[in-house]
Amino acid sequence: MAFGDRKHERVDFERGILVYIMGIDGTWRRDCTMIDVSQTGARLCIKGSFEGLDLKEFFLLLSSTGLAYRRCRMVRVDGDQIGVEFLARDKATSKKKSPRPQSTDEPA
Repeated sequence: MAFGDRKHERVDFERGILVYIMGIDGTWRRDCTMIDVSQTGARLCIKGSFEGLDLKEFFLLLSSTGLAYRRCRMVRVDGDQIGVEFLARDKATSKKKSPRPQSTDEPA
């Protein structure tokens, strides 16, 4: 295994899956191929240069419209491939909505 032992099983894609990476502020975007993925991260092959991009935190867009995405950070580089770790969602956004107040006007 090129990147060492894994805690979570990875799914390899024979031909890769077209995905995109995008800066948190939306100022840059690159085409990528997802080579493999697990619950905690993925391996991407980046098309074009990624020199000068802030890869401390970015979005992995799983659809061209950006409706399916994961927040990531780069953990390793190997030529045109990078290993990314998925970041946990903010606790504030993952909290469930409080239950709706019950109306006292409902018939018994």
